Amino acid sequence: MFGFGLVLFYSIELGQTDPILRFLKNTGTFVGISGMGVGLAGVLLYLINKNEPTLKEHSES
Repeated sequence: MFGFGLVLFYSIELGQTDPILRFLKNTGTFVGISGMGVGLAGVLLYLINKNEPTLKEHSES
């Protein structure tokens, strides 16, 4: 998703005035930023839900 957004954003030059090309460039920006957000959310969810090892208490009898 992020890569597709980069391709759309950088494949269209800034000087283009065609509304369809401007729409595609803006869509590429949106898709790229959304891809970064989804990736970051995935990493955070993975880190939050990662199982922590249980601590074993040593009792002296």
